[in-house]
Amino acid sequence: MNRTATTYISLGTNLGDRLNHLQDAVFHINERIGEVLGISHIYETPAWGFDGDYFYNACLGARTQLSPQELLEQLLQIEILLGRERKTGPGYTSRTIDLDILYYDREILHSDPLTIPHPNLAKRRFVLKPLADIAPQFYHPEINKDTRNLLQECKDKSDIQRTAHKLYPSRLALFSQLHFISIEGNIGSGKTTLANMMGNDFNAKLILERFADNPFLPKFYGDQSRFAFPLEMSFLADRYQQFTDDTSQYDLFKNFMVSDYDIHKSLIFAKVTLQEEEFKLYRKLFGLMYKEVQRPKIYIYLYQNTDRLIQNIRQRGRSYEQNIGPAYLEKINQGYLDYIKSFPEQHNLIIDISKMDFVENPNDYELILERIQKFAVKLSI
Repeated sequence: MNRTATTYISLGTNLGDRLNHLQDAVFHINERIGEVLGISHIYETPAWGFDGDYFYNACLGARTQLSPQELLEQLLQIEILLGRERKTGPGYTSRTIDLDILYYDREILHSDPLTIPHPNLAKRRFVLKPLADIAPQFYHPEINKDTRNLLQECKDKSDIQRTAHKLYPSRLALFSQLHFISIEGNIGSGKTTLANMMGNDFNAKLILERFADNPFLPKFYGDQSRFAFPLEMSFLADRYQQFTDDTSQYDLFKNFMVSDYDIHKSLIFAKVTLQEEEFKLYRKLFGLMYKEVQRPKIYIYLYQNTDRLIQNIRQRGRSYEQNIGPAYLEKINQGYLDYIKSFPEQHNLIIDISKMDFVENPNDYELILERIQKFAVKLSI
């Protein structure tokens, strides 16, 4: 059995989406190299040794069973996965990601492809500053000084600014800090299916709309003008009770909450289905009931084109939905888009899934999770 070692790795990037490059690198390290034990703050620093855009730099500690050579090989593979193109010739260049081994336990290694500790560690303030966040008392086995002393004595006086962003060891940890995700979409868009999949995969508390229990719904699809108002009022009362009950009670055994509806869908559907005077009354009641409700950290809207929506509705076979026409679906879709535009301060994420099948195709599901991940990382402050 291979020995277990603690390694410290520096991460840097100054091309493209710097924050997500760092986060993707951490995820890959956690999956390929070993459990991430600690992650530093993210620091913005000028390019070191060449003219280039500012870097985001960080350090992490990980527990690994890989040998130093195997560790180096895996880090190089991660760099390739994240789009790094190594330039031949002398000097430094900009890069999507740069991963360097700083320490491997207290080993000293001098070989052609790999030197441990990193030979420039003590010269680089942009490495020592984040390293001091997670290993302030780790002693350099050759210089015999800890990180804090190396930082104090470092001759590099580059300006280093700590950012407000955070990095997480896994996608689960990232999603968990969101606390509450709401997934919305038109009829037949797949919002409940996605909520269930995420709930199962990330141990989230599910908040699912109880539409099947509404006695007015089949009647509404048979005679919309007659049953629109009692339908919307019954939804209003039911959603209020369910939403306030479920979102106010955290489950200690779950990581976060995910719902397949947002309370404001009541206004979106009511505006489409109700007469003008009915909607004014409805809106007034809505405002009184929903003065204080928990808002999701991310509001996800799954966009499906109308043809796909109708196909999905036909396939799931609910008898009372079979007469839904494209004009009604298009009005609902426009209602959602108008709502999203009217609340730019809300963290809205629109994902076009018209050409996806995230139930049957794992790659499509992964693409959706990546979209949520990249959006969530920007909110990790």
